[in-house]
Amino acid sequence: MISIQKIKNSATVPALLSTNSMKKGHKASMTLHKTKRMPGRLLARLGIGVLAVAAVLGVAACGSGGSDSIDLVAYSTPQQAYEDNIEPAFEKTDDGDGIDFSNSFGGSGDQSRAVEAGQSADVVAFSLEPDMTRLVEAGIVGPDWDAGQYKGIVTDSVVTLMVRKGNPKGIQSFDDLASGDVEVITPNPATSGGARWNIMALYGSQINEGKSDQQALDFVKTVLQNTSVQDDSARDSLQTFSGGKGDVLIGYENEAIQAQKEGIDLDYVTPDSTILIENPVAVTEDASDAGKPFVDFLYTDEAQQAFADAGYRPVVKSVFDQNADKFPIPSGQFTIADFGGWDKVADPFFGDDGSVIEIEKQLGNPTE
Repeated sequence: MISIQKIKNSATVPALLSTNSMKKGHKASMTLHKTKRMPGRLLARLGIGVLAVAAVLGVAACGSGGSDSIDLVAYSTPQQAYEDNIEPAFEKTDDGDGIDFSNSFGGSGDQSRAVEAGQSADVVAFSLEPDMTRLVEAGIVGPDWDAGQYKGIVTDSVVTLMVRKGNPKGIQSFDDLASGDVEVITPNPATSGGARWNIMALYGSQINEGKSDQQALDFVKTVLQNTSVQDDSARDSLQTFSGGKGDVLIGYENEAIQAQKEGIDLDYVTPDSTILIENPVAVTEDASDAGKPFVDFLYTDEAQQAFADAGYRPVVKSVFDQNADKFPIPSGQFTIADFGGWDKVADPFFGDDGSVIEIEKQLGNPTE
C-alpha cells in the first residue's frame, strides 16, 4: 500500500466493438469485434479500372498497413464519437482525403495488451495512462507521447453515478453505495480502465473525508461486496444496467449523457467529491503516414466539439469554455495527480498483488 495524504480540492479543467484481443498469456474474457470504414467519396470517384488495380495491390499489401489507412485501437466508450462524427469529419480534410479506418474497441486493459501482443495499431486511445505506459515499455509507443501541449490527454470526464429514473434509492454520493440495500454495477478493474477510475473515485472520496488509507480501502471492499456484476468494459456494464440489473452504475459522465441521448431510461448524479478522468491518445512508432495528422485533428475545435457533443469534457480550453454550462466542476473534484500520478498508483492498487486486486480475490471475482 502507498501512503497518500489528504487530497486537496482541484479545479483542473482542461460510447461493443473490437478485434479479438488476447491478454498476454491468457485468453481474453470477452468476445470483441472489428469494424472497417471506407470513405464513400473515395469510392464514388474511383473508376472500375482503378478499383481493379487497387484490388490487386490490396492483396499484395494485406496486413502491412499503408499511408491511406488508420488502424484505431481504443477503449469502448468513445466508439460512437469516433465512428459517427470524428472519423467522417477527418475524411473531409486534406489530410484525411481517401483515408479508411479499421476500428477496434473494447476494455482498455484488454486493448492495450492486445496491441502489446501484436495487434495492428496506428493510433491507440485508452481510458488511462498505464495502458499507454505498457506500450511505451514494449517499444510500440514513443516515450515522448505525452510531450505536447495537452500531455497526450485528448478528453476528460468525471466519475458519476447512473441511477434509475427518479432516483428511487435517493443516491447522492459514493457513501450511499455502502448501504446493504443498494445493488451496484461497475466493470472489473482487471480488464477495464473505467473500472480503475471508478475505484480511485471511491477511494479518493473517502480520503477527502479525512479517512485513513485502510479505511478508504475498506470502503472500496464494501462497495465491491455490493456489486452484483463486474463486466469486462464500461460499455458492457452500461448494457447490463440498461437491461434492468442493479440500482446504480458507476461510470463516466459521458456514458450517462450518451445513454440519455439514446433513450435509455436513467438519471445520473455527479458526487461533489469525485475524480477527473483523463483519457490518453498516441500514435505508434510504426504508424501509417495518416496516423499523426489524425491525432493532431483530434485537438481541433471541430473534433473537440464532437467529443463535447458525445458528453466528453474538451481539453482545449476555448472549446470547454463554450460548453462550460454542460460540464459543471464538482466542488470537491480531485485528480490522479493528487495520488502522485498513475505511476505511483497502478501497481500498489491494481498490480498482481495490489490492494484492490487482493480485495477482488477475497471476494472471488476474476482478476485476469
